[in-house]
Amino acid sequence: MAEPALINDPTALLVFFAGFVALIFVLAQTRPFDRLFRYLPPIVWIYLLPVVLTTAGITPAESAFYDWCTDYLMPCSLLLLVLATDVPAIRRLGPLAAAMLLSGSVGIVIGGPIALAIFQPFLDDPQIWKGLGALSGSWIGGLSNMIAIKEGVGAPDDVFAPMIIVDSVVGYGWMSIIILLSGYQNRIDRWNRARREELDALNQRLQQVQAENARPITLPAFASMLGVGLVASWLCMRGGELLPQVGSVLSHFTWGILLVVAVGLGLSFTPIRRLEHRGATPVAYGGLYLMVATMGAGGDLAAIAEAPLVLGVGVVWIGIHVACLFLAMRLLRAPVFLFATGSMGNVGGVISTPVVAGVFQPALAAVGVLMGVLGNLVGTPLGLLCAQLMAWVARAYHGAASL
Repeated sequence: MAEPALINDPTALLVFFAGFVALIFVLAQTRPFDRLFRYLPPIVWIYLLPVVLTTAGITPAESAFYDWCTDYLMPCSLLLLVLATDVPAIRRLGPLAAAMLLSGSVGIVIGGPIALAIFQPFLDDPQIWKGLGALSGSWIGGLSNMIAIKEGVGAPDDVFAPMIIVDSVVGYGWMSIIILLSGYQNRIDRWNRARREELDALNQRLQQVQAENARPITLPAFASMLGVGLVASWLCMRGGELLPQVGSVLSHFTWGILLVVAVGLGLSFTPIRRLEHRGATPVAYGGLYLMVATMGAGGDLAAIAEAPLVLGVGVVWIGIHVACLFLAMRLLRAPVFLFATGSMGNVGGVISTPVVAGVFQPALAAVGVLMGVLGNLVGTPLGLLCAQLMAWVARAYHGAASL
C-alpha cells in the first residue's frame, strides 16, 4: 500500500499550489534564475515539477481539490478566456493564418489514429486510446481541452498518467525546436518566398486596439469576472447534465464544456466583453495555471517505465502534424512565424503560443494570443473527433475490451 502524501488536506493543497505557481513566476523574472526560463517557459515547470512532487510523496495523485479544479475552476477560466475573444480580429487573421492553424489541426486529427494503428499491436492496454484521446485535446488547443476530453472519454488515471510524460517530453520538446528555429526565420522566409504583408498590417491594428482600450483592473471589474465566470460556467455544466450522452466521447461533462465555449463566444458579442479590457484574460490564465499544476500532480514518474511505446506514438503523431504544416507552408508561401504559431496554437494552446510568438517577433505576441484562442475554440470538437477515430482503431484490434 502506498504511503500517504505529505500534503493531503484540500485547503492546504490550494495554498501550496497557489504559492508554487507564484514562486515560478517570481523566479522567472529574477536573476540568475531567469536563465532557466529562457527556453523552457514557466508553463513547462508548472506542469512538470508537480509530477516530481507527487513521485516524491509530497503531493497526492488524487485529491478532492483536483476534482474541484476540474469541475469549477477550469470551466470558469475557460469561459473568461473565450469571453475575451475578439472574433472580428480573429476573422481578420485572414485565410493564410487560419489555413496554417487548421493544417496543424488536421495533422493532429489524422496523425493520432495513424500513429495508434502503427503501435497498437505492441500496446497491451486496450483502453490506451482514451489517454491518447485526452492528449489530442492538449495538442489541439491546449490543456483545458485535454482535461475536457479526458473527462469526456472517461480515461482512467493509470491510462492517463503516461500522457503527462508524453505531453511534456514530445510536446514541449517540439516547442523547444520551434524556438530554436526563430534564429533562422529570415533565412527560411527568403527560401520560401513568404508573404508577410497581411501579417504586418494585422499586427499594427491589434497593437493599436490594445493600447487604446487597456485599463487597470478594479474591484467591481474583478467581482464581475468572478460572478459571470462562476455563474455562467456552473449553469453550462449543469445544462450539460441534461443532454444525452452520444457515443464514446460526448459525455455530460463534454456537453457542459461545449456549452461553456458557446456561451463564452455569445457573450463576446455583448458589452460584457469589456471585462477583457480590465484583465479577464490574466484572471483566466491564473486559474488555468493553477489547473495545470494539479494536472501535473496527477502524474507519476514511475509511469515512464510504461511510456516508451506511448512516447513512440507521440513522436510519430507530432511528425505527421509537422509534415502537414510544412506542406501548407510551402504551398501557401506562409511565413515561418505562422508555421510556428500555427503549430503551437494546436500543440501548446493559449498559454504557450504567445510565448513562441514573442520569441519570433516580440511585436506580434498579440497574434500568438489570437492563434492560441482560435486553437482553443476548435480544440474540443476536433479533439473529440480524433478520440472517436482512435476508439475505432482500438476496437478493430481489441473489440469490446476497448470500451
